Amino acid sequence: MKKDSQLFRLIVGLLITVTVFAVSLYISRVVRFNSDFIPSSFSTDVLMLLLSVALILVMRKQVNYRIALPSFKSTLRPILFGFLSAVVINITIGLLAVALSGSIDTRPNDVHPVVARESVLQFVLFTLVLASVAEEFLFRGFFQNYLSPLKTKGFSLFRRRISLPVFIGALTFGLAHLILLSSGVGVFFVVRIVLFTFTLGLIAGYYQEKYDNHAYAIIVHMSGNLMGVIGIMMM
Repeated sequence: MKKDSQLFRLIVGLLITVTVFAVSLYISRVVRFNSDFIPSSFSTDVLMLLLSVALILVMRKQVNYRIALPSFKSTLRPILFGFLSAVVINITIGLLAVALSGSIDTRPNDVHPVVARESVLQFVLFTLVLASVAEEFLFRGFFQNYLSPLKTKGFSLFRRRISLPVFIGALTFGLAHLILLSSGVGVFFVVRIVLFTFTLGLIAGYYQEKYDNHAYAIIVHMSGNLMGVIGIMMM
């Protein structure tokens, strides 16, 4: 694939992904549900999921998308690394926050604004399941797979090859969480979330590409979200 066409595909994929993400965020400010049970993020995640699925179907010749039910044994390692990504990032950032306390606004008690308003049942339904699936369909299901012709380029990390689509998808996913700055949480908390989601994106993207199966990315994302929220709330 020529460099010009690779760059064009990257730009197009990035523009589509950012547009879907922005439109989905905007719709939550327009569409409101008169219900204490349904969070404001519901319309965002549903629209993101629907638009991502539509893109995958309409652009199926350009998007190398595959999903299938994996064997339980093959999911154990992805689940473990999903958990570990949350543990390692939260402990590392937590220790750094303690070391820098007094010189920077660490705000250790910050909690994700969506999670802070959810009950256990709401968290399971709307964050652990819906948000994880919606984000994965956009950032890995569509974006990373759309960039699959670029996967001949990459680098090694801990003896694992990280392709360019995996890295770009993870970086975009992580940076998308900078939107949390507008919710009033502390800068240090946002840094923690960006680093966590970037790391989680690398792991999810790696396993999706390794098995050529989007199900692995969703499983990693759910595992990381579960452990990540537990870690954040404990800290």
